Amino acid sequence: MAQVGRPGMTEAQKAEVWWRWRTGASLSDIGRAVDRFPASIFGLLRLHGGITPPARHRASHALTRAEREEISLGLAVGASLRQIARGLQRAPSTISREIARNTTSQGYRANQADEIAWDRARRPKRCRLALNGKLRALVANKLALDWSPEQITGWLKRTYRGDESLQVSHETIYRSLFIQTRGVLKKELQKHLRTQRVFRQSRHSNIRGLRRGHIIDGVSIAHRAPEVEARAVPGHWEGDLMAGRGNTHIATLVERHSRFTMLVKVTGKDTKTVVRALSTQVRKLPNQLRQLLTWDRGMELADHKAFTLATDTRVYFCDPRSPWQRGTNENTNRLLRQYFPRGTDLSAHSQTDLNRIAQKLNQRPRKTLEYATPAEQLQASVAPTG
Repeated sequence: MAQVGRPGMTEAQKAEVWWRWRTGASLSDIGRAVDRFPASIFGLLRLHGGITPPARHRASHALTRAEREEISLGLAVGASLRQIARGLQRAPSTISREIARNTTSQGYRANQADEIAWDRARRPKRCRLALNGKLRALVANKLALDWSPEQITGWLKRTYRGDESLQVSHETIYRSLFIQTRGVLKKELQKHLRTQRVFRQSRHSNIRGLRRGHIIDGVSIAHRAPEVEARAVPGHWEGDLMAGRGNTHIATLVERHSRFTMLVKVTGKDTKTVVRALSTQVRKLPNQLRQLLTWDRGMELADHKAFTLATDTRVYFCDPRSPWQRGTNENTNRLLRQYFPRGTDLSAHSQTDLNRIAQKLNQRPRKTLEYATPAEQLQASVAPTG
């Protein structure tokens, strides 16, 4: 029987998705691991509110597949329900209900009956908010006042001390908000959460919650040479990932001396994908323009040693939460929003498209360059003298 979120993905694949999600992998990384599009991964996560569904198991008193085989065999040879029940040491009423519930137009078939019963058992257990109208109303009213689930839980403990029926954990509130199949709290209440997320993303299940800047052997921006700050010498770049709709990205590189921009198509934000794409583009530059690259603390450049090895370009990392240390790149990204408004699906753009847009930006005069263009400025800086 078809279920929402199940077609096209096996139970083993879904288990892999949830394991990788809990370890902080991105949608692109997970999609590649199970050979599915990131949008499919997003759909599965959103269906369950970003919360790993509990592993399913048969109730100890439920009929097994082997018992259903015995029922099917007994019916085939004309045995009575009491005879079948006696052979299985079950109550006759149990056998009667089983046959009535799980017989199809083709008759009673053990495999079909077992699948029907397994699917029927998916009914979720009702949570405390679903069973207690007063508690549900209290929680909904406080959410509408922009209270966080943690604040609501604490307030309930203090206000209704001793009344266990009016206590609920903050995790239950989150689950009731993000798992809409529970039908407990209205989806509109999600907009009152500070994060504005579409599903639950704890710090343990989201790469954005991992410690930024924990990059092995990353060299701090404090160790850059003084001439980099002065912008006197070409070949010093700043880089970042620009995000779009559906977890799509492009890499942006800006040369500090000339403000010359390069745009790089990336198919994911994992470090191997990003490093491979950046290396391909940077290797097209003359050697004198491959001095160093300054990046933020994003884990997409965790494999910076491979980038340096492939391009002979040193990498320096900004301090945590210090975007102004890549000010040229930040300003350029704002200019690029003219071509890539927020909410744009960046995967729709080919490398040729990105090259064309970068060319437009590089041929626009800049006040900071006394109205020369970045392309002119870069050309002048690398032109032979004498």
